[in-house]
Amino acid sequence: MRLKATALLALGLCLAAPHIKAQGTQSATTIGGQWYLNYRFGEVGTDDVNRFGVDRAYINIRHRLTDRLSGRITPDVTLDGSGDLKVRLKYAYLDYAFPDLGVFTRPHVEFGVVHRPWLDFEEHLNYYRVQGTMFIERNGIFNSADLGATVFSLIGGQMDEDYRQCVNAGYPGRYGSLAFGVYNGGGYHAVEQNVSKSFEGRLTLRPLPDLVPGLQFTYHGVIGKGNVEVDAPDWHVSLLLTSWESEHLVLAGQYYWGKGNFKGTAIRANGEALPQDGYSVFAEWRFTEPRVSILGRYDYWNDTPDVDGGESQRIIIGVAYHVKGHSKILVDFDGETRDSFDTLGTKTWKLAFEYSF
Repeated sequence: MRLKATALLALGLCLAAPHIKAQGTQSATTIGGQWYLNYRFGEVGTDDVNRFGVDRAYINIRHRLTDRLSGRITPDVTLDGSGDLKVRLKYAYLDYAFPDLGVFTRPHVEFGVVHRPWLDFEEHLNYYRVQGTMFIERNGIFNSADLGATVFSLIGGQMDEDYRQCVNAGYPGRYGSLAFGVYNGGGYHAVEQNVSKSFEGRLTLRPLPDLVPGLQFTYHGVIGKGNVEVDAPDWHVSLLLTSWESEHLVLAGQYYWGKGNFKGTAIRANGEALPQDGYSVFAEWRFTEPRVSILGRYDYWNDTPDVDGGESQRIIIGVAYHVKGHSKILVDFDGETRDSFDTLGTKTWKLAFEYSF
């Protein structure tokens, strides 16, 4: 959903103070930002690439109205296919926090333009969205946000402070976490073309929080229809992820199988949803001094598993310097092929900057 630039400017001016607290209440407004700037060169198919770019530019405005009720609005600046900068609405939701309920810790619900269950979780494991989209989004199955409602909860309390500070503070449930919801299905930058809804859910289990605290197993599923007006094809997703994190090493592997996609474009000639599968592995080695990470990722995707010729492979290798928090400088190589790595169809180098506050 697009916003006029003047409306965005007016919104920023109205909330210009980064921290505003109403006396005698719990109300508070905070403003943050995150943007990805890059220089990219190489080859994509038969085309040469040599350009500066802006992948994303977010302004995050949050307001806490009461102890339990808060809200967020996030305009998103991005480049469209013609190279024009567009302003869209990435998030605009109310967030209500419930009291703990048995094993369900810090449950809350988002309503509006909200996080979907999967990608926010994965991007708190692989912090390199600045390099490019994650495996499942890059292959067009779904994106990160949609209009709808999402319920979140940790399971069995939280990991201790040492783990949250030294390993990962994202989704730190002692025995895992979960998220599920219902959505229009077409994603945050698409108009809904039909009246169907998608049902999406993620369950993550941390089976040995004391012996192997960084080990988690995750399943994510989707049942829905593609976002087309007439004869919408099925859209079904199953994702399995095994991950392990420590202070210096992150390992993750995921396997996808399903049919169709959220746009309704992964179809056969007769309009039936096309079955697809694939897998991705990711690794990151973190050095303490200097604050440097070495990362690698391998993707295998088969968009026509019932016939030959649909396979693609991608390899990503990079080095990142962590300035502060999530702000970083990244240099990476991205290669993709339909045949073998001796004949890369895509080979690009990128110098990328993530600025986050």
